[in-house]
Amino acid sequence: MGGGHALNQTGPPAKGELLYEGKAKRVYATADPACVVIEYKDDATAFNAKKRGRIEQKGAMNNAISAYVFELLSARGIPTHYIRRLGERETLAWRVEIIPIEVVVRNIAAGSLSNRLGLAEGTPLSHTVIEFYYKNDALQDPMVNRSHVRALGIASDAEMDEMSRLALWINGELRRAFEPLGLVLVDFKVEFGRKDGAVLLADEISPDTCRLWDAATGERLDKDRFRRDLGGVAEAYRQVLERIEGSWSR
Repeated sequence: MGGGHALNQTGPPAKGELLYEGKAKRVYATADPACVVIEYKDDATAFNAKKRGRIEQKGAMNNAISAYVFELLSARGIPTHYIRRLGERETLAWRVEIIPIEVVVRNIAAGSLSNRLGLAEGTPLSHTVIEFYYKNDALQDPMVNRSHVRALGIASDAEMDEMSRLALWINGELRRAFEPLGLVLVDFKVEFGRKDGAVLLADEISPDTCRLWDAATGERLDKDRFRRDLGGVAEAYRQVLERIEGSWSR
C-alpha cells in the first residue's frame, strides 16, 4: 500500500519532530512526510493507566513481534501501515490519521467480557464477538455502538464496515498462524488509520494487545500477567517471540 522513496532506503531514516507519545510508543516525523518512525517503550499500563510499571525489554520484544505479525498479515493481503522494521525498538510506517476507535475481537470469554456477561473465563464463544471502544483517555475508552459512532462523527458507516471486515479477516489469519505455535488467540484489540481514502491496520499487534494462552497448559502469555500481578511478564513475552521466531523466520 502506498509508494514513495521510503521503501527504497537502505539506512534508517532520521527521527524528526515527536508527533505523539502514548502509553507504549512514541511516533516521530521523518524527512518523508508520508512516513513516521514508531519507537516502542518498556512502559506498561493497565486499567486506563491507573496501574503503571515497566517490563524489561518489552519495547524490543513488542517491536519484533508486531513486525512479524504485520509482515504475515501484509503477505495475506491485509492493508497495513507497516513498511519495515528499522532496529531493536523502531519501525518505519506510513503516516496515517488514526480513527479513534479500538476494535476488540473476542473468541473466548475473558477479562471484561466475562465480568459483563457472567461467563466463566475460558468459555468458548459460539459466535465471534466484535466490540468498539471510543479511544478517549479522559473518558476511559467507553464502549460504543455504531449509533454512537455516527453521532460522534468519528467514522463513517463504510469505515465501520471495513474495520469490521478487516478485524474478522485478521482474526482468522492470526488464529491459523498461532495454532501451530501452541498459542490460543483468546481476544485482541486493533486500531486502524486513514491514508489516501483507504483504511489500514495500524498501531501494533503484540502481547500488549492480545490475550494469548498456551494451548497445552492454559498459561497466560500476555499483558494479563502484568494486570493481575502474576509475575514472569517479560518471560511470557519472550516465549511468544521465541515461538514466532522459531517458526515464522524459517
